Amino acid sequence: MSPILRVAARGDGVAADGRHAAFAAPGDQLTDDGQVVPGPHHQDAPCRHFPECGGCQLQHLDDTAFSAFCIDRVASALDAQGLSAPIRPALLSPPRTRRRATLHAERGLIGFAAEGSHQIVDLRECHVLLPELFALVAPLRALFQKLGLKRRADVHLALADQGPDVLVTGWAPTGLAAAEALTAFCERHGIARFSVDDGLGAEARWEPQPVTIALGGVPVALPAGAFLQATQDGEDALVTAVREAVYGATTVADLFAGLGTFALSLPAKVYAAEGARDALFALKAAANMRGRPVFPEHRDLYRRPLTVTELDRFDAVVLDPPRAGARDQAAALAACSVGSIAYVSCNPSSFARDAKGMVQAGWRIDWIQPVGQFRWSTHVELAARFIR
Repeated sequence: MSPILRVAARGDGVAADGRHAAFAAPGDQLTDDGQVVPGPHHQDAPCRHFPECGGCQLQHLDDTAFSAFCIDRVASALDAQGLSAPIRPALLSPPRTRRRATLHAERGLIGFAAEGSHQIVDLRECHVLLPELFALVAPLRALFQKLGLKRRADVHLALADQGPDVLVTGWAPTGLAAAEALTAFCERHGIARFSVDDGLGAEARWEPQPVTIALGGVPVALPAGAFLQATQDGEDALVTAVREAVYGATTVADLFAGLGTFALSLPAKVYAAEGARDALFALKAAANMRGRPVFPEHRDLYRRPLTVTELDRFDAVVLDPPRAGARDQAAALAACSVGSIAYVSCNPSSFARDAKGMVQAGWRIDWIQPVGQFRWSTHVELAARFIR
């Protein structure tokens, strides 16, 4: 037998002899014929849908092993670029705290897609979604059946300040009976907003009061389907790390600012660049309403990244790009002279690629904070501080 030493990026256990085994945890033993003998960090999956459901890949890991996986994902990505850095213990979001998720619905089914497949796993329980969101799964199933949903649609769920926010894309019911059914559903289940988008843009069919999300203590208008950090715990962890990384700065550039998760949480004058107009306008209105010193600009940072001259006007920079990273913007950051940079990433691989250029230009990774807010998923986020 060969011991399982770690869990690879896609969730397979890696044995000392190099073999990979599905659903193996560090400390398990892999027999010569490929059987996994559970060890001290191998737990029974709490959900009946595991491992079929693609919402989770790592429910067989206990918290110690899951935390080690998050750290190893970051370390492996750095190592692939010839880098190393101090990595802090991972901060894990508890079960049943996901406040944002996309489910799929079709012909009486609603749930996550099966692992490696487009087949829908009809959810009967879920150990990652907030109870307030999971409580809508069965009623939504019944609603879609009543309205005759046959083609596949995506159901985007989020928990706003006013309650659950629902956006259905790829399908829109028509007719008076459908409108009455939607209204009755929303009234019965305390829905904050119900929107549909059949390809022409989101249309709110129910929104008794404007829907907001509190960021940095400021209520911000929440566009339908807008990006939110997956859990409140995860958002708090990332905001705390960013505030530490740029501590003392009086002028900060927040790049890929979104709705203002970081811009509204910093005790500084903040220039906020964002390419999505709806998010930018929501941030601008919220900052103006509360008198916050946040100055948003509509700017596509992939087409027009901030130049070195522009960056040098700030004491610090916050960078929170999509999964692809920010290769061109990172190149300008590498050449600028700001005091510190907080890099928030949802992809350790693209982060490490961008970090390599910055390190080669004389920056140092002061620390990295892994954040596991996608519970039992191979998806790992992080915040890092760069200094000269």
